[in-house]
Amino acid sequence: MNDELVRAWRADAAAPDTVLLDGFHALKHALRFGGDVRRVLTADRAALLALAAELAGDVAPAVAATAVELPEAALRTLVPRLHPTGVIALAGRPTTGANLAALGRQPRTAPVVLLENPRNLGNVGAVIRLAAGFGATGVVTTGDLDPWHPNVVRGSAGLHFATAVERLALSGLPAGPLYVLDPEGADIRTVAVPDDALLAFGTERHGVSAELRARADRLVAVPMRPGVSSFNLATSVAMGLFHWMSGRPPGVPLPGGPADTP
Repeated sequence: MNDELVRAWRADAAAPDTVLLDGFHALKHALRFGGDVRRVLTADRAALLALAAELAGDVAPAVAATAVELPEAALRTLVPRLHPTGVIALAGRPTTGANLAALGRQPRTAPVVLLENPRNLGNVGAVIRLAAGFGATGVVTTGDLDPWHPNVVRGSAGLHFATAVERLALSGLPAGPLYVLDPEGADIRTVAVPDDALLAFGTERHGVSAELRARADRLVAVPMRPGVSSFNLATSVAMGLFHWMSGRPPGVPLPGGPADTP
């Protein structure tokens, strides 16, 4: 039975549209936000069901319906590093068409975050987690990094399914005013970021490209103490999205899906 589970997992994991969910929180968010969860394996099914009942009662029935127990030693052969919760799962990756439809929908009620040529997988995952929390429409990346890489999904705690995540060329960006974070821009505290903005961030080392800078409708800057080289990418995105959110009346719910509550 164990050998059959391992073979079936490996066959499913090899499919090009499959996403690895690493740990309970990634599984929880995928289920909560409508992800197509196909397989769930755990080293301790009873402990997983107890954890789901305690932290995520809304998805506990779905966890119970899909979770299958497999010895920890066998689980460790299926992933590079087993999550401390001892849970792994496979889900279907949303199609490019579905992501593009979400990103391009008008009128847009929340910004799209654009990461130009990001390099660090963990940073991209953290940005996607922030975007989901703030109710951003989505996260678009350019360059070679796959924003659905397993380490990015791990960093986002599975919140890829709560927002639209896609890799695009600069020529294929969604419509909307382009607000680019740049040290020479206007102080962001003096600028209102509209709901339909593309809020763009470059790399920590090089900033945005000359091409993206030239396309900007507005250059904006986050004030920073002299002598400090840069903020972490995810920190910069958090400040940009918080500034946008601060322009909304208090008490008005953020766009997006249901709140992430147990």
